[in-house]
Amino acid sequence: MSRKPNRFKARNDASQTALPARLWQLFHTLPGLHRALITAVTFLVLVTLMLPSGQSLAARHSDPIPTLIRHPLELTLPAQVAQASEPQLDWQRFEVQSGDSLARLFDRAGLSPQTLYTISKLPEAGKTLTRIMPGQMIELGFSNGELAELRYQMDSQRTLLVNADGDGYEEQVLEKTVEKRQFFASAEITSNFWNAAVDAGLSANQIMRLAELFGWDVDFALDIRAGDHFAVLYEEDYIDGQFAGDGDILVAEFTNQGDTFKAVRYTDGNYYDERGNAMRKAFLRAPVQFNYVSSNFNPRRLHPVTGKVRPHRGTDYVAPVGTPIMAAGDGTVIASAYNNLNGHYVFIQHSNTYVTKYLHLSKRLVRKGQRVRQGQSIGKLGGTGRVTGAHLHYEFLVNGVHRNPRTVKLPESHPIAKSERAAFETLASERLAQLAHRQSILLAMDAPSAE
Repeated sequence: MSRKPNRFKARNDASQTALPARLWQLFHTLPGLHRALITAVTFLVLVTLMLPSGQSLAARHSDPIPTLIRHPLELTLPAQVAQASEPQLDWQRFEVQSGDSLARLFDRAGLSPQTLYTISKLPEAGKTLTRIMPGQMIELGFSNGELAELRYQMDSQRTLLVNADGDGYEEQVLEKTVEKRQFFASAEITSNFWNAAVDAGLSANQIMRLAELFGWDVDFALDIRAGDHFAVLYEEDYIDGQFAGDGDILVAEFTNQGDTFKAVRYTDGNYYDERGNAMRKAFLRAPVQFNYVSSNFNPRRLHPVTGKVRPHRGTDYVAPVGTPIMAAGDGTVIASAYNNLNGHYVFIQHSNTYVTKYLHLSKRLVRKGQRVRQGQSIGKLGGTGRVTGAHLHYEFLVNGVHRNPRTVKLPESHPIAKSERAAFETLASERLAQLAHRQSILLAMDAPSAE
């Protein structure tokens, strides 16, 4: 089956080919001026067609503009503009005066009772700001005459911050990071423990804690001898590079009259010897520290006032008037009174077996029937009653019989739990090795060099 030729298409192609030729011939028949004008107009039309439209220009630049709108915080503002955008508070500092309460201080600052009530209902602020002490500072920041922020430094580590929050206030405690630094001290005692410890660089607080640590085994008023030695590894707290307070004693060693006692602090906060036995005994050897003994336990002593032979059933500790007297152990006060012989006195019952007595006090700090803890201050040393001078007379009774408090065998406290023994032994070994290493370095430094 033959196909018919497409005559229309052919005719159309022929006409399209002949038309430009005829136009070109017609163009050349025109005068020269007309030909020049037609050429110029044609050129301008072509240039105009080649230029992008206004819609195309807008499309090319539409990406960056919305980007700036979507991320306005990426723009960097001048420092002056940024500061101006933050609200500036009018800060005032108020020092707590003697007799001040939070209510009086707020009244002095011009704050309303409603503000006081709202802040005092906050858990931490209500507890902390009711215990303000003279000399402490409270900073108040005002905005348009209203309290916007309160700052109170609770201690070297924590600051209480109270901020306005709508119609009320919210609180938070800002806590700085405490850096623990380890230090070592060691000394041989030549005159007394206190001076040796001070020369070794220990603070008064650290000296007292070291004595308390070994106070169940060593009577620091009578047992200290020249040649005794101690070594201690302890921590100090630092905040922002500045000393902030004494930390814990980590490990210590005390040699007294040839006997060496060791103490290691465990993670439970208690101290144990190298075998895991508690350093804390049921009783202290002496209820007063860093002084001397004027009269020992003596069943045939000549009484200094009457001149007659009369048993001295206790130990006399001499110290400045007002020195705190400590309970030798946990117990209940069975007597707290005054008479012409004993002066102010306190008796304490410890279980059914032991009784301790404290005589000639200048002041009593406990009452009959009161429960006391070991180391608690129960009175102050004095010279009341029949005495020749201020001192503490201390007696120790076992089943009603007077015993020498310096030599009587004291009951032990519980050792470390069996479940903790392995972990403790590992820690104790490490701590004692650290202490020995520090001492060896010190000895090497002090050793005379060979000629």
